[in-house]
Amino acid sequence: MMHKAMNLRFITVFIARQRDHIREDGWPALRRKLIILFQIIIRLPLLLLELPFAFLIVLVVRLVRPFYVVRFGGLNSWRMGPFAAEIELYLCERDTGINAPKTNFVDVWYHLNPPCNKQLDLMWRRVLNIGPQHFLNLIVRINAFIPGGDIHRIGNNTQKDRDVRNLLDRTSPHLKFLLEEERRGQADLRALGIPPDMPFVCLIVRDSSYLKKSMPWKSWNYHDYRDCDIQNYILAAQELANRGYYVVRMGAVVKEAMNIVHPMIIDYATNGVRNDFMDIYLGAKCSFCISNGTGFDAVPYIFRRPIVYVDHVPLGLFNTFSSKFLAITKKHWLRDEGRFMTFREIVESGASHFCYSNQYEDMGIDLIESIPEEIAAVVLEMESRLKGTWQAADEDEVLQRRFWEMFPKGELHGEIRSRIGVEFLRQNKAWLE
Repeated sequence: MMHKAMNLRFITVFIARQRDHIREDGWPALRRKLIILFQIIIRLPLLLLELPFAFLIVLVVRLVRPFYVVRFGGLNSWRMGPFAAEIELYLCERDTGINAPKTNFVDVWYHLNPPCNKQLDLMWRRVLNIGPQHFLNLIVRINAFIPGGDIHRIGNNTQKDRDVRNLLDRTSPHLKFLLEEERRGQADLRALGIPPDMPFVCLIVRDSSYLKKSMPWKSWNYHDYRDCDIQNYILAAQELANRGYYVVRMGAVVKEAMNIVHPMIIDYATNGVRNDFMDIYLGAKCSFCISNGTGFDAVPYIFRRPIVYVDHVPLGLFNTFSSKFLAITKKHWLRDEGRFMTFREIVESGASHFCYSNQYEDMGIDLIESIPEEIAAVVLEMESRLKGTWQAADEDEVLQRRFWEMFPKGELHGEIRSRIGVEFLRQNKAWLE
């Protein structure tokens, strides 16, 4: 009787949830659900054929468990960030014996969503066992239905896309380009106007265009606090060009083009030649990447390329776990008091971990982007550090220590290895009071 009541409650809640989605998002949501329903109806005969085979596989997997553990898991592959970083960190943990069975085992994966990048999917298939989505999903559901199946779930790595064990600095990338891919990459670089052996920097500036286009039925306004203006990065790009670097502006879908014409500054996001292969090749081969902390930077992240995080918010979620990272954050302006918040106030108020636009709005906080000169300063600091020409003053180390002593550490951070931009701290000493 209780079992029937639970099933009835599940059905009631499910129907109510579908109704709410349709009321909230209107026709796009209804159309999406009708498509899913149609796909289920079409697949139903095949599902009835697959069901006994899937059950048999689960039975075999359970029988061989004393000798060999087979685990199953879904890949979160619809956005670049998790598709790149979560898998790389899973492999790092697997190779170091973290979150892995003590006995012999094999992991089998399937995509939870259509992959956002075909080249990255191709490369992951060389190092992962990736099988058919619907059939493996059926196996996972049967395994979960039968008690004792937890050992056959891969589960998540320690902190998803956050390297809290500092594994990236002590391991090598798991992905490599084939010889023919290297040849294609070099040819495509020349086609972009980048001569052989010339250094280039990837620039990715977040706006809301990608999410709005990829999932237009969902409201993404809660992410707007992270958006930045691409035009503020022109000065930094020009300074890099003056030092002999090509600058490649990245992005699958962007709000606007860069307002500059320069032979060494390439707006790859809007010039019509962007493709999945070069997204990965450029991210893997750049001298370093400039980012606001958005999806694409997971590519240079997994290939161990240095990254400058500009105007990263929330600041409590800085990527702190690699010596190859340099960061500055947006300033927090208290609207009613007409002043900037100190670092301590940002932390103590909880704003250091605000992940929704309405949280800043409710507290009367306006997030102020860095001006072009501030962006250029931290970018050129990275360039100098990589060249080995950077000269730090004693005061700079004092400011760094003061910042990290107040920084809200916790389970989202391992050993602190990254740094805050020197000029940012010099110009905002009062921020650290």
